[in-house]
Amino acid sequence: MTWTPQAAVGWALAYGSVRVWWAIHGAPSFGQLKFDLIFFAGWSAAGLCAAAALVAVALRTAPWRWFLLVAAWAICTALLVACPLLLLDVVNGLLPGLGAPFHTVAFMSRAACLIEAILVGASAEAYRRRWRSACLFCGRAGERVRMDQTPRWALWAAYAAIAGCLIRLGAQVAIGFGMVRHSGRTLAIEGLLFEAGFLLAGTVLPLALVQSWGRVVPRWVPLLAGRRIPRWLPLGPGFVIGGLMTVYFGITLVKVATDTLSGAWHQSLAPFPLAFFWVAVPAYLVWGLGLGVAAFSYYRVTRPTCRVCSRQ
Repeated sequence: MTWTPQAAVGWALAYGSVRVWWAIHGAPSFGQLKFDLIFFAGWSAAGLCAAAALVAVALRTAPWRWFLLVAAWAICTALLVACPLLLLDVVNGLLPGLGAPFHTVAFMSRAACLIEAILVGASAEAYRRRWRSACLFCGRAGERVRMDQTPRWALWAAYAAIAGCLIRLGAQVAIGFGMVRHSGRTLAIEGLLFEAGFLLAGTVLPLALVQSWGRVVPRWVPLLAGRRIPRWLPLGPGFVIGGLMTVYFGITLVKVATDTLSGAWHQSLAPFPLAFFWVAVPAYLVWGLGLGVAAFSYYRVTRPTCRVCSRQ
């Protein structure tokens, strides 16, 4: 964790230089959507990178100030809010047959923004750990013993994620699957892969994060029975999918509410009816939050003894 502030500064300067160039000479085409980041463009995007660099320098050199930690997390949040469309980029890049727009430059810009958010967040966490005398490597302080079993709140989070997935499917059943168009091919291979991944992320993944078979291969599995599952195999998708879904659909819910109150709905997210989004978007948001909470629990339950401070 000691290198994260320097990495955050370097990345912010590199990405910020690109944003300054675009602000002066004009940004490239970002494809059908015509933008890369949400809420930030031109000089405001360059200013966000400058703020990230400044707060990272302060986190590395300044003494403890609670408002500095708050400012760092605020900038981290702003960076995350700017790039939630990366979730769609990943899906559309892996499954181009879905027919959704994908633009390489926009994808790279959003990915760079997400990396900066992660680095600023890691720098903030290192700052907090350093000044509370915690281990910089694992974050533990004092005699803390890891949890032996999944807590009840994590189970409820996993069940909430599954419920969100099923409610989303129910909303699709209500309006009919004929409204979903995959480049004119309703049974395209990419569409089937998307649906399979959709169901796995909404049912198997939440359960794997809170059940014992998500940590150790069950006995009935031939050849692999009893083997420990690499912890980042379910943990990585849990954090990434849960985090991106939470940010993306949190912003989408705000847009749905704004368009509903302003009466501008017919101009934005048609042809789907407004009622569909009032069911599907909150369901997606609950799904993402549930995944994130379940992944946090899995992280706490499975983390090994720290090889630096030897705390459990």
